[in-house]
Amino acid sequence: MTSAQRNVDFVLEQMAGAGSVSARKMFGEYGIYCSGKLVALFCDDQLFMKPTDAARSLLGKVTEASPYPGAKPYFLVSGDRCEDADWLAELTRVTARALPKPAPKAQRAAAKPAPKAAKLEAKSARGAAPGTAAPSSKPAAKKRAQRS
Repeated sequence: MTSAQRNVDFVLEQMAGAGSVSARKMFGEYGIYCSGKLVALFCDDQLFMKPTDAARSLLGKVTEASPYPGAKPYFLVSGDRCEDADWLAELTRVTARALPKPAPKAQRAAAKPAPKAAKLEAKSARGAAPGTAAPSSKPAAKKRAQRS
């Protein structure tokens, strides 16, 4: 079951006091980011915060649950706690501070255009002089026919 967009928007609005928060769709559910760090998942209309010691101390009694089958346990934040904007913003802020900076994404190698010299060599290897079209077999056949 996927989460309703209005519920994601509500949680983001409640977290807004933490700074730059956003959500990205991930496999039909949502990842929630604060200052570029993945701090929570929103799955099946439930909020799952990344487990950190700072978040554990703020939460007090912690309920751990997996946001999806096979996932590591996260801290499940109950719906009534999500309605307290100041508290949720603080939880988001301390979680983001406790997490390491995300690793920089590796840049893909761009396809390099072939240099002009390589293009000219390829043409000359096919029998054409640089800057001319490749020879055609039709004119030679016509000349042979005319000689006979």
